[in-house]
Amino acid sequence: MEEVAKQITINISHVVEILAAVIIAVAVIIALYNYLLQLLRKRNPPSLESIRVNFGSTVAVALELLLGADVLATAVAPGWDAIGMLAAIAVLRTALNYFLAKELKEIKEHVS
Repeated sequence: MEEVAKQITINISHVVEILAAVIIAVAVIIALYNYLLQLLRKRNPPSLESIRVNFGSTVAVALELLLGADVLATAVAPGWDAIGMLAAIAVLRTALNYFLAKELKEIKEHVS
């Protein structure tokens, strides 16, 4: 029974990682499309700041999903090496998310 629980948890972790990758891929495509609209100056194209804010917000969500996937993967293999690696990854992703949120807030304030 424990082995089944571990396998389910690992599979869920992989699904969450794939979901985060898909979210980032879609965000890149949308940002690129909007950027090209901006370059071609089609009717009311989104501003570069709004493109950055939308893309950054999406990346922040994906980072949180990836952190959750790492927590799930580590939960079934709680060796000290895995816990140390999770701690390092958590610190890096949290720092990335913090600075990304800070930059997004500055952009939003600048646009308003």
